[in-house]
Amino acid sequence: MNFEALLAWFDVNERDLPWRRPGTTAWGVLLSEVMSQQTPVARVAPIWKDWMVRWPTHVDFAAASRADVLKAWGTLGYPRRALRLWECAQALGSSPVPSDVDALLELPGIGDYTARAVACFHYGLNVPVVDTNVRRVYARDITGTFLPPTPRKRELADVASLLEAAPAGRGPRVSAALMELGALVCTAKNPSCEACPLKAECAWQLAGCPEPSEEETAKAKKRVQKFTGTDRQARGRLMAVLRGATEPVSQAALDAVWEDAPQRSRALASLLADGLAEQDPDGRFRLPS
Repeated sequence: MNFEALLAWFDVNERDLPWRRPGTTAWGVLLSEVMSQQTPVARVAPIWKDWMVRWPTHVDFAAASRADVLKAWGTLGYPRRALRLWECAQALGSSPVPSDVDALLELPGIGDYTARAVACFHYGLNVPVVDTNVRRVYARDITGTFLPPTPRKRELADVASLLEAAPAGRGPRVSAALMELGALVCTAKNPSCEACPLKAECAWQLAGCPEPSEEETAKAKKRVQKFTGTDRQARGRLMAVLRGATEPVSQAALDAVWEDAPQRSRALASLLADGLAEQDPDGRFRLPS
């Protein structure tokens, strides 16, 4: 891989994301990574800023109530992430956010990607950070495949091997650049190949830009999650009622926001099971305390 071309491109095109600015703490990077999972960074940035003002350290965050956390999470989606982050802060106590990947993985709600992202982007460790964007860039540039295969553990070793060849001390910068390239240029459907710093070496380009097979296309479409009319949308509507309430709400208040009774019941049951809602003895519902 032409690391020099990639890094030169990144120097010019790196987005000014607030968590990339000097002085951002390990907690700030951890928060940004959790918030950005399956959520566009444009939506994350203003909420991240608000959270960093309100809870500048994980110790501050651990002292918050779960209800306040869920209200502050707003409409970012997948609110279970917020509670897992709160559990993570509880587990950390007064200890700092660790730099070691294995230590990070022992924390509640911290998976392979998030642990490596914190270790790499904050602590500067040259560990592979593999998200959808990195997978796509690697597949096209190295293997000549337009669509990356189903995620697999082997990808960590593949990207780790690639990073070993990066300029000394520049591995974390390369990781960030690969991610940015996938987000801005080497996109899923209509890549801007003319703007790509790796075009001259890209295996997919050199192979004549072959179209993905029908099987690959079908698998990719299957991985794209629809939203309208799903249980997830129903959960979001119910959560919006709970977040906006100043006191526990009745079943009727929840019934009013989703017509499909079986789906509404299923969504509510899942919120209760996930600890995102609680039912009082009188039958009314609220956010967890």
